Amino acid sequence: MPDLAPEDAKLVTLARATRARTRATEGAAVRDTDGRTYAAGSVDLPSLKLSAIQVCVAMASSSGSAGLEAVVLMRDGGADGAASAADLAVVEEFAGPGVPLHLV
Repeated sequence: MPDLAPEDAKLVTLARATRARTRATEGAAVRDTDGRTYAAGSVDLPSLKLSAIQVCVAMASSSGSAGLEAVVLMRDGGADGAASAADLAVVEEFAGPGVPLHLV
């Protein structure tokens, strides 16, 4: 993992802890433009499947956030993997282009 700003390192800690606690295949954390953080695990139910990033964006949106400053995604494969097209689309749709997404 490259050197991260302390605020982004906090997101890594939140994503890791959430993934471990929920035993989800993915953990994610985001920081919104007001500095609030949201962390979530992926949801894999028979009637509902959401990535961890999708859950985080939904939490931020439903809390009245206007956008995101940073996103962290932790999953099997780590930084060698890539975020899905759906995850990239939801981040860009909600926050606009250029939001840093760290894969760990």
